[in-house]
Order: sequence, then structure tokens, then C-alpha cells
Amino acid sequence: MAEKTLHLDVVTPEKTVVSDEVDIVMAPGYFGEFGALPNHIPFLAQLQPGEVKYRKGGKLEFLAVSGGYAEVLPTKVTVLATTAERAQEIDVERARAAKERAEQRLKERQEGVDFAKAEAALQRAIARIRAAERAVI
Repeated sequence: MAEKTLHLDVVTPEKTVVSDEVDIVMAPGYFGEFGALPNHIPFLAQLQPGEVKYRKGGKLEFLAVSGGYAEVLPTKVTVLATTAERAQEIDVERARAAKERAEQRLKERQEGVDFAKAEAALQRAIARIRAAERAVI
């Protein structure tokens, strides 16, 4: 009999953020967003900063991730993320301040500024803001 749900584990180096049975998982792959349903063909994907979305029942949940990897199997999706935060736990004002700081660093183009780190900080802040704002809708 075909499975009707997937087991989703979202894990960071510090903790397990999600471990639950879900209907669908959508994640920000390096080459674009992908979705996984029960009985999906197995694959491994690199993640970029963005939102991991999953639906359980009729409710859509959002997480902000700052990169990592996802392993999709027919009955399970495992996300190994550098960082992951549930949307409702994100401090939006702090994320907006981080976004402004990163944009300022990129704009000033001062010597000694690590542009790769500033760009990564900007992408993390944008992902956190989007996830938090979508969770409110």
C-alpha cells in the first residue's frame, strides 16, 4: 500500500528543529525550489538560504534555513541545515536590522569587508524575514 505521509527531520548541529509526519516538503535547492511527496524517487540536494515549507494536514509551516543538504527518500526527508528556525520563533526586527547591516556593508565596498560573508548574511536575513512574514498570513 502506498504511503500517505513522509517523515520529516530538520536537524542543525545544535538540535532537532522538526521531526514529524508531513504531507509534502518544499525546500530551496541550489538549482531552485523542489518538492517531495510520499514515494518520491531518492535524491540528495544542496540547499541555499531560504524557506523550507511543509504541510501537515491542511496547515502550511515555514522554516528559515541558511543552507545545508536534504536527502529525499520514498518515506523520509532529512534536512541537515547549518541553521534552521521555525517562522514563529524569528525576531523579525532583529532580522531586518541584520539585513540593513549586510546591505550597508555591501554598499560601502570598504577594504577589509568580506563580501562573501556579507552576502551570506543578507541572504540569511531575507530568508528569515520571508519565513516569518508568511507564517503570519
